[in-house]
This record gives sequence, C-alpha cells and structure tokens, in this order.
Amino acid sequence: MINNVTLIVLDSVGIGELPDANKYGDEGSNTLGNIIKKTKGVKLNNLNNLGLGAIEGVEGLDSINNIIGSYGRLAESSAGKDTTTGHWEIGGIILKEPFPTFPDGFPEELILKYEMLIGTKTLGNKVASGTVIIDELGEEHMKTGYPIIYTSADSVFQIAAHEDIIPINRLYEICEIARGILKDKYAVGRVIARPFIGRPGAFSRTSNRKDFSLKPVDKTMLDFIKEAGMEVMAVGKIEDIYSGQGITRSIHTSDNMDGIDKTIEFMKEHKKGLIFTNLVDFDMKYGHRNDAEGYARALEEFDNRLPEIIENLSDDEVLMITADHGCDPTTASTDHSREYVPILIYGKMIKNGVNLGTRKTFADIGATIMNLLGLEGLNNGESFASLILKN
Repeated sequence: MINNVTLIVLDSVGIGELPDANKYGDEGSNTLGNIIKKTKGVKLNNLNNLGLGAIEGVEGLDSINNIIGSYGRLAESSAGKDTTTGHWEIGGIILKEPFPTFPDGFPEELILKYEMLIGTKTLGNKVASGTVIIDELGEEHMKTGYPIIYTSADSVFQIAAHEDIIPINRLYEICEIARGILKDKYAVGRVIARPFIGRPGAFSRTSNRKDFSLKPVDKTMLDFIKEAGMEVMAVGKIEDIYSGQGITRSIHTSDNMDGIDKTIEFMKEHKKGLIFTNLVDFDMKYGHRNDAEGYARALEEFDNRLPEIIENLSDDEVLMITADHGCDPTTASTDHSREYVPILIYGKMIKNGVNLGTRKTFADIGATIMNLLGLEGLNNGESFASLILKN
C-alpha cells in the first residue's frame, strides 16, 4: 500500500494541441514544444530522466536509455480549457458544458447589481490582459476608488485594485459579493482578486491574489481521501480551486520556489494521504504574458529542484507531475490553450520506463491516486496503478 502521493501541477505546461483544439482557436498550440524550439537549449535533464522526452508528441529533448519513472500523456474530456476545469477533472469531475465566458464584457444589469451591492461604481468591464488594464485604468482607479473589472477568454470575473486604495480584506470581501451573484447563466468558474501596488507608469501585481471558485459539482478524490481519515495537504491555489472542499490543511505561496519549499515541508511529515500542489508562475507570469524565455527559465528552475523533491520521498511514497491545460507563450493568443498534458510518476514502488501512452481523461490521475491509497468511489477515470506498480 502507498502511504502518500505528492501531486504537482505545473500550471499550463501543455504538450501539444488536442484533436478538438480548432474548436477553441488553439491550432498550433504546443506550450512545451514551442518553448523548446524558440529558446533552443532549455535544459530539463531531471524531468527527462523521469520520461518527459519519451512522451508521445514531445520533441527536442535528448533520448534517455534508462528512464527512472513511468510516463504518458492525458487528453481533457471536459469541455473548456481553464484552471478549474482541468483541476476538477484531475480530481474526478468531467464537465459536459464549459463555464460561461463573456467576450464582450459582463451584461449591464449584472454590473449595475454588483455596483449597488458594493456601494460604488466600477471601471473596465471588458476582456483585457491584467497587466495592461492596470496600466490603462490604474490612475483613474486611484483617483476614484472604483475597482477595475475585467475578464479574459477564460471563465473569470477579475477585480483589480491598488492595495492602498482598496485594502486586501475589502478586496476579498467584494470578491465574495461577486461570487454570490455570479450564478446560473453567470456562473463563472472563478472570481479572482488581483491586487497591485506602485504608481502610474510603474504598477505591479502582488502575491495577494486570491481565487474564489465555484464549489465542485460532485465529490472529488480530495473528498474521498479526507473522509477516509487521511490528510489532504494543499499548496498554492489548490484550496481556492476546490473552494476548500476536501482539504485538511492548506498553505498559499508567493511563487514557484516557495511552492516547492512548502511542498517539501509537507513531504517531510510523511503523513498518509495526498499533497496537492499548484505551481502557478508558468501560467501567470510567463504563459499569459507571452514570455517564452521566462517560461523556459521557470521550467529549468523547477527541474533543478526536482532532485530535492525526490530525495524527500520515502520508499512507500509516490511523486506525480502533471499539468492542467496549456498556455503557449509563442502564439499570438495570451489565453489558455486546449492541449494534452504530461503525466510523470516516480517512486521506489513504481516501475521504470513504463509508457502509459495517451489516456482518455485527466481523471485517470484521480482514479490512480485513489487506487494507490486503497480507496474507491470516484465516478470518472480509469486507474493505471496496476501498470506502474512493482509486484
């Protein structure tokens, strides 16, 4: 029996367009592959040793004779390509309908109702890049005190505010108010607090971002693990994505390296259950900003920390590394992309060099983790535990 699984989501590290990518405008997207081509020489030796370069569709990494992990890729069965959809599917929920998006901004009646509830007018209400819109409206926001509302190709209602104008606690409060009215046809996947600091011409976003997600529509692997009396330790925005459901302990992080530090701290406890980590910098800092060089550096930084993560695995523990969607920084789009994601599995009880091929759904991860921990009950996903466990 496996005592603990550490699951790390490299947010947006997709590995090639899905067959239906054309329906989402994502033809040609290949987050990892295009970064490797553009940057010429990104070194991911430790990930490659686990099998990254051997996954179908991944090109540009050296071939490895003695792969030390099991590996494969997963297709997304849910409709959509956002963070909540991807993470929920990993946990066992497959969404037949995507969360609503608002390419022309939010309806006037909704904004008027929101302004009435928070007692102030708002600015923006359009599709925009988060860094661009604070440069555009930040000064007016500071003069008026009105929060900046914007969205993207994803199902999000984002609220940007200067920390000196709208204090963090008040920003979170007005996000909660938005979450309360964004229901039914307006039920976006996430309301996101986007605090920033600085002065006009030199604004910068802070690490006090917070996501206010919908409650999962069904039980996930987190619920089953928690109900079995095991720990579910969430690192980064996992708590926000699952709206706190099925989590026993959580800690938010300032960046990827802090996320790895906090993950290792949990690993050192060797508690029975799941450590579930999201490393968001790939997506937030580099994918959405079309910064391929920065993305490549962030991948190398993670790769350099991977031996340290592995060193903290006990013999009866397993490490899994995956992603939740793509966000190709080399395409014209600054939004998420509909892509396959990698799955890498390592542990003393895991076979070396097993190619899992292409799996039908991210939910296979949840089903496998449940299987490894001796649990059952998930509605979706097929476990690949029997393929990777040593006898």
